[in-house]
Formats: sequence, C-alpha cells, structure tokens
Amino acid sequence: MKTTININDELLDEAMKICGARTKTEAIETGLKEIIASHQRRELANLFGSDKNIMAPGRRRPS
Repeated sequence: MKTTININDELLDEAMKICGARTKTEAIETGLKEIIASHQRRELANLFGSDKNIMAPGRRRPS
C-alpha cells in the first residue's frame, strides 16, 4: 500500500543506521514490526500467573 507521510529526516536516518535498513520502507516496516512484537511481549507477560483454572502441581514429601 502506498501512503504519503511526513517523517523527521534525522529520525529516519538514525533508525535506518540502527536497524541496518537499506530503504526507508524497510526501516519503517522494521519499526512497525518491533512495535507489534513489543506489544505482544507485554501482553504475554501480563498473562503470567493469571489463569485461575490452572492448579499448582502437588508437592511430594521427602521420605
């Protein structure tokens, strides 16, 4: 999809250097993927220990 957007040139240049992008499109796509991945990691972390239907395994007593 083609879109026209205004992006700070210095910001885009720095992002391209950091991520090693060869094109502006590649840099923007990399940034969007990173935003999505970061959000998914936060969502997964928020689930940790939140399932009330999971029972803790029983503990064996030492003999």
